[in-house]
Amino acid sequence: MNPKIRTRAVIATAAAAAAVGTFTAGVGVAQAGDEQSRRGKVTEREIAGLFDQWNAALQTGDPEKVADRYAQDAVLLPTASPKIRTNHAEIADYFEHFLQKKPRGEKIRSVINILDANSAIDAGLYRFHLTDPATGATKAVEARYTYEYEKRGGKWLIVNHHSSVLPAEG
Repeated sequence: MNPKIRTRAVIATAAAAAAVGTFTAGVGVAQAGDEQSRRGKVTEREIAGLFDQWNAALQTGDPEKVADRYAQDAVLLPTASPKIRTNHAEIADYFEHFLQKKPRGEKIRSVINILDANSAIDAGLYRFHLTDPATGATKAVEARYTYEYEKRGGKWLIVNHHSSVLPAEG
């Protein structure tokens, strides 16, 4: 065989082997990425949906269902109370009173930060539609919020929730 042809054949074979190796490694990386997404990669959509679940718990009118969305050691700085709530009983107590106003929340603006596979923060603005139990009149209240979530035992729970009435612009 001509030495030039043989050299070209060796180079072509080496290039083909390198390409196959690169392709195989790429497939391995892609498969690892798919596996990661199946096994715990958190999405902003998933975290945003946690508010919807919390809001649905409000709609039940059951303070225990709402309090169950919180970790046992959660901290709640609520919109309509000056008292810091730091355990399940105190959080349920707050919602027992708050739910009398038949609250319905809607997000106005949300900023989600995924910290890792087991923790995330959702902060922004929301509006609550509240009904006065005495008069039946409904009013909208805009507030700032921060929810800090942790995945514990495979379930997302609120570990810190701060909500405060949106101040007037000044």
